[in-house]
Amino acid sequence: MSDKKNKVIYYLDELSDYKIASDYTNIKGWDVRDADNRVIGKVDRLLVNKQALRVVYVDVEVDHTIIEEGHDPFAGDRSGVHEFLNKDGDNHLIIPIGMIMIDEENKIVRSNQINHRTFAKTKRFSRGTEIYADYEADVFRSYNEGADFDESTMYDDDSSFYKRKEFDGSHYGSRRL
Repeated sequence: MSDKKNKVIYYLDELSDYKIASDYTNIKGWDVRDADNRVIGKVDRLLVNKQALRVVYVDVEVDHTIIEEGHDPFAGDRSGVHEFLNKDGDNHLIIPIGMIMIDEENKIVRSNQINHRTFAKTKRFSRGTEIYADYEADVFRSYNEGADFDESTMYDDDSSFYKRKEFDGSHYGSRRL
């Protein structure tokens, strides 16, 4: 994943100055279910946008059913066809925090907006891979078919990209990560 000069996404557990506040739910290890209540994986890690100073993605280790689905996912058309294939070991994907709901009672993370097929078509990565704008854009397009946005403004100083509803975690209840 490229564009290292603009990196703003970091794994929470790699940042010694950041942690989950004590009054927020730690969802690491919880099952993630899609819009049809199918398990798509488990929350492995949380990703923070240092400019926005908050969690913006959950990193999900995907269930074998996602991998076995057999899709060769592809990124949206950005001036020609940009196809990619997931490699062996690419068993993680990210979900914007505003596209999940936390079911504390059952210890489940739900993504009622995304189905199993969409998750199977989404580009994956290997655990610990650094996340950059090009991957975020591919994921955003995968989850929001037909979404049109100027990718070059994703890491602007005002973090306007992260002000979208997909990154607003307040809709899932009283507790935000």
